[in-house]
Amino acid sequence: MHFGVFNVMQQRFASVAPDQVVHEAVDQARTAEQLGFDSCWFPEHHSSNYSLCPSPLLMVAHCAAATDRIRLGTGVIVAPLHKPIRVLAEIGITDILTDGRLDLGIGAGYQPFEFERFGVDLEANKQMTFELLDMIEDGLTADSFSYAGKHFQQPPTSIPVRPTQQPLPPIWLVGSDPAFHERAATNGYAVFVSGLLGRPESIVKLRGRVETAFERAGKSASALRLGLLRYAFVGRNRAEARQYAENALYQTRIAAALRNRREHVHDSYFVDELPFEGEPSVDELLDRLIIGDVETCIERASREIRDAGVTDLVLQAKLGDLPHALAMQSLRLWMEEVVPGIERELGQPISEINRVQVP
Repeated sequence: MHFGVFNVMQQRFASVAPDQVVHEAVDQARTAEQLGFDSCWFPEHHSSNYSLCPSPLLMVAHCAAATDRIRLGTGVIVAPLHKPIRVLAEIGITDILTDGRLDLGIGAGYQPFEFERFGVDLEANKQMTFELLDMIEDGLTADSFSYAGKHFQQPPTSIPVRPTQQPLPPIWLVGSDPAFHERAATNGYAVFVSGLLGRPESIVKLRGRVETAFERAGKSASALRLGLLRYAFVGRNRAEARQYAENALYQTRIAAALRNRREHVHDSYFVDELPFEGEPSVDELLDRLIIGDVETCIERASREIRDAGVTDLVLQAKLGDLPHALAMQSLRLWMEEVVPGIERELGQPISEINRVQVP
């Protein structure tokens, strides 16, 4: 069992400067390593305050110099928005700069708002992602490669800067599409899914769908490494927990607006917070997510880890305008008090819980 942290690098209000958001994200990576987390992940988003991180590889490379042990992940590289030959070379040099600590999360993207600004067809995002994966597999392992896809073409080319991790850094295919899960099974990738607002039972069903995809590909689910991104916060009191839950609802609202083409932007790049149909209340979030005091988080996290077979639980500690100090306090409480409680609850050391069977 592994625990990671994810920082969306959000700017809820203009009163917080972008450089503060960036520097706090770097500090979170340092703190996560000091506390014993296994990984730290960064997203890719463009042109809105939903996230101020346009390049997860750049954040990974910078944080590599500020840390020594923690693995650093792209969560995700949005494949259709990249020129393959450039991103392949950047993957290679980033893994070198991290001394082989790069986890390579690849995804298809989902925001029309972003794709329109890049002039890329969102409807083609899945096929473009598969083509980039083909090129990563060939371009970073063969002496020379060429590619002739529907969306990407490459004449005979060599990528001289190769990853430290051979043959490739661990690849995480990110998303809920069964075709992605089958590709992961066939090619030996890990699977990373977002369960931010999901009820515990929906996480279990999601695990079942991934297992079905592995079975269709003729692979055993016992070898499945499954990462789950979750809203999670450990507070000292209900007021702190409620502040986090309110920010989780904020993030979900602007994500829904960007996904469903309902975004209204003011001050150049700030997305208006608009309620969406069927949204949960803050109280509902407090009742069903891994948010609350230490004992609440132990009970809920243990249940999800046990029932869904999660191997990597990645916590989003910082979001919206939640104070940096509260987010860091939550991470500290998680490692110092929640993790030992999970071990007691499940009767195993963390290193043995949901351990992947290597074929």
